[in-house]
Formats: sequence, structure tokens, C-alpha cells
Amino acid sequence: MRNAWIVCRRELGSYFTSPVAWLLVTMYSLIFGYFFWVYLGHFVLQSMELQMMGEMAPTNINEEIIRPLLANASFIGIFFIPLISMRLFAEEKRNGTIELLTTSPIRDMEVIVGKWFAATILYCWLIFYSGISFCFLFIYGHPDWKPLAVAYVGIVLQGAALLALGTFISTLTRNQIIAGAGTFAACLLLWVFSWVSSFNPAGWAQVLAYLSIITHFESFGRGVLSSKDCIYYASVIFVGLFFTARSLESMRWRS
Repeated sequence: MRNAWIVCRRELGSYFTSPVAWLLVTMYSLIFGYFFWVYLGHFVLQSMELQMMGEMAPTNINEEIIRPLLANASFIGIFFIPLISMRLFAEEKRNGTIELLTTSPIRDMEVIVGKWFAATILYCWLIFYSGISFCFLFIYGHPDWKPLAVAYVGIVLQGAALLALGTFISTLTRNQIIAGAGTFAACLLLWVFSWVSSFNPAGWAQVLAYLSIITHFESFGRGVLSSKDCIYYASVIFVGLFFTARSLESMRWRS
């Protein structure tokens, strides 16, 4: 996997030598910071009102602030994942360097894993900045860190799974805008699949609900590390990277 790490470093360099990574980090930090400010302000205001009425103020910071914040963080990722993955192979095809990759001594899977892992590292870099906000909660409060850590594991797994699908979609076109739009549509569909089961008890509706990424994030959001949900995200990663390999293979045969 040494070649995969070389590809990963090359891809990360292309992210951070351009404004792409810094713009994404700034946008994500501002959006998440706004959500943090709103939830924290609501929590403080609610606590003051309850104390004025002589009632006990809410003390569960995990349930009142951290859990809803991380649920929003997983949803925000849907908008940023297409921006990260859309350039992985579409830009190579647009610049004409995809032929160099497909004819190089590096195996296709090493190229794919390297590019996908670089995108996943960038995504982890984005959500790392959201953790800075939680530092204030630990300084001035006493939240439980274990559910927070489990929820972050879920966010990373969810992002890695969607980035694997975005990597595959990026191999289908040389236009980054089309790749980004296609990835966003796929991410949004996987998010809203769970809505069907709320009004339709049929078997196919339950299957769609099981395929929804939000269904498998709920356990992580509650601080429960479930093997079933980990296997689901691992399966989505495998399927996405497998189809990416088949797409590159067909590209080589066509050329």
C-alpha cells in the first residue's frame, strides 16, 4: 500500500496548495459555529428561565447540545462531501492525466484507495474544527466524552462511505459540476430513504429505510457503537470502491 500512500499525499497536496481545502474548512467552521452558538444560547436561556421559576435547570449537556449538534454536523456533511469528491477523477479526465494513471505501474486499487483516503482525511480535517467548539463545553461544563467520541466515529464512517460513492461518480464524467451534482443527489437520496417507512409498512419500504445512512447514524448519535451499523458503512465503502475499480477498468478497455 506504499503506492496508495504516495497517491494520497499527492492528492492532499493538490487540496491544500489550492484554495479548495481552506475554503471548505472556513465554510464548515462558520456553519457549525453558528449552530453551536444557537444551541448553546437556547440551553443557557432555558436554564435561566427554569431557575427563575424555581425549577431545576437541565444538566444533561449531551442530550441538550451535543447530540443535536452532531446530528446537524452529519447533515452538513452532505453538502461538503460532493465538493470534496467531485474532483478526484473528473479533474484527471479533464486534464488528460487519467491516461497516465491507468497506464502507470501503480495498480488501479492503489490509485482508488489513495484518492479516497485523501478525501476522507480532508473530511476528518473539516469535522476536527467542530471539536474545537466542544472544548468550551468541557471547560465550563461536565459532558460525557464517551458518547461524543462514538458519535464522531459515526460521522467519520458516514463521510467515508459517502465519499466512496462520490469517488465512483467522479469516474463517470470529466465535468466536476456534474460529478458534484450526482454525488449530492446520491447522498440526499440515501438520507431521505428512511422517510418512506414512516407512512408505508411494506417490506420494500423497510428495505429502503435500512439503506438510509441516517438510520445507521442514530445509534452512533446516542453513543451506542453497533457492529450492525459499522458493517453497513463498511459495505457501502466496499461497494463504492469496487464500482470505481470496475469503472477504471472499463475506461482502460475503451482506450
